[in-house]
Amino acid sequence: MWQYVFKRLLLMIPTVIGAAFVIFFLLRAMPGDVCELKLGGEGAYVDEAQITLCREQLGLDDPLAVQFADFVWGIATLDFGTSMITGRAITYEMGLRFELSLQVAIMATIVAIMISIPLGTLSAVYQNTWIDYIVRTVAIAGIAIPSFWLGILILLALLSISEAMTGTRWTPPLDYVPIWEDPVYNLSMLIWPAVATGYRYSAVATRMTRSSLLEVLREDYVRTARAKGLVEKIIINRHALKNALLPVVTVIGIEFAFLMGGLVVTEQVFNLNGLGNLLVQSVTSVDYTMTQGIVMVIVLVFVITNFFVDILYAWLDPRIRYS
Repeated sequence: MWQYVFKRLLLMIPTVIGAAFVIFFLLRAMPGDVCELKLGGEGAYVDEAQITLCREQLGLDDPLAVQFADFVWGIATLDFGTSMITGRAITYEMGLRFELSLQVAIMATIVAIMISIPLGTLSAVYQNTWIDYIVRTVAIAGIAIPSFWLGILILLALLSISEAMTGTRWTPPLDYVPIWEDPVYNLSMLIWPAVATGYRYSAVATRMTRSSLLEVLREDYVRTARAKGLVEKIIINRHALKNALLPVVTVIGIEFAFLMGGLVVTEQVFNLNGLGNLLVQSVTSVDYTMTQGIVMVIVLVFVITNFFVDILYAWLDPRIRYS
């Protein structure tokens, strides 16, 4: 087992370097000049001497190999440099935004797990009954409804309820406050985007739980457990569900990593200044270093999440052994 963990850790290194290579050179192929945008805006007249000085200060005149080596070293030391537009450290720019996105991702994942696993289990156990049809309808609706549109409906409902009950229109908090400083304020800001995103997230996991559990319930060892007279609840919880959760864990892990930077529209709806919003701003302003830093953080989240998912497999299914 430990040998497998060590190999997986070593495999993460070329994966991260390969992603860094693709990100670095694709960004350099984008049209536009960050110095022109910074000094006068696109299409405006800017003195060539100022542009040359700006490129020297930002290190854009260095050979691409040198720039790439500096970029990889920055990843290894978690120092992504400074923003080409604001001049502030990228780690500082991403500080609170990363914390906000991470909390929304964790809360949405918890909501998704609390919905998907019980409903998926019920749907599989009571296959082709009215319970199964209701769960499948809820899951299909969750897949069909975009999370940002559901977020708009939630905001409209909260506005209507608050105005009807108190006579004043409720407005969501604007400034992010960490949960350990003011839990009530923090949760009042992030609970609704987490619910909207978690419901969309749970729809996929519910269908995956149902299909995986139905497949496991047809296995020989489940029939043997029933023939031995075990209670159905024990068969489901102790024998079938853990083995059925392998593909579900994979889906949950991938979705969690996606939530770290893929909620651009949802963040706009709830006025959240997260990583997704910062990524769009950096791409629009052709801020190479900021875009590189944000994308690499998302890549690291994907790689680390997949690592823990692989380790979790061995705990869920004792039949899995790593050499």
